[in-house]
Amino acid sequence: MSGPGRWLRTRADELVRAVRLPPHGHGRPLRERLRERPFRRFVLLLGMLGVLGIVMLLVPQPDLAAAPEMVDDLGPFAPVAAVVVGALLLVALVPRTFLTVAWGALFGPLGGAGYTLGAALLAAALGFAVGRLLGREFVAERIRGRLARLDGWFARQSVFGVITVRLLPIGGFGLVSYGYGTTGARLLPFLVGSLLASVPSAFGYAAVGAAVAEPDTFNPLSVAPAGLGLIATAVIVWRWRRSALRDRTPAAPPAGTAPN
Repeated sequence: MSGPGRWLRTRADELVRAVRLPPHGHGRPLRERLRERPFRRFVLLLGMLGVLGIVMLLVPQPDLAAAPEMVDDLGPFAPVAAVVVGALLLVALVPRTFLTVAWGALFGPLGGAGYTLGAALLAAALGFAVGRLLGREFVAERIRGRLARLDGWFARQSVFGVITVRLLPIGGFGLVSYGYGTTGARLLPFLVGSLLASVPSAFGYAAVGAAVAEPDTFNPLSVAPAGLGLIATAVIVWRWRRSALRDRTPAAPPAGTAPN
């Protein structure tokens, strides 16, 4: 894992350890803690994510053979159904890569990419809202020290920061959306950054899905956005590392100041 990925993973582990313990009254019975609404909501969030993860592991991969006929039956409502169903699958922790390839096979490279981006935007909003409703209050009451500074970083984060986190291999699309909701991040930069970070891979994987469905229609230029996405990822990680090194470098004392 890259340096930025390890840094974020370490901070996430610290966050998990921090929220396991209440700020006071450690050792209280679980029944007493369940009377607290923030604690109940956070337990509900963790339980929901656990159930979704188990379902993802146990449910077999669906057979898409009948999907083209279903799309034809929907007629003009097919795009709306593709966006809504895609968003529900993403918040259910279905990998965005699988969804994009499937939508590319069903709707072609451009339609598949467009509907996947619409689904990603809706799923980001839904995941953020659920995380904010169920987890934010609990997390905000318990984080201290470096984790509080990390939460402040999320609160000040720009669109570029969201793109950076989205492109790092730290979790699936839906899981990152839930996690962002528990931080102090602002909704608009999160949504814009999530959408922009999804653009290159959306066109690339949709083109792959369309090529699988109709090999004779494959156009090599249709996967060019995926290559651009890899270049953008490398540039973003490089800038992230430079910024992290700069933040860790102590500032030089003002001129004329004698060292202690």
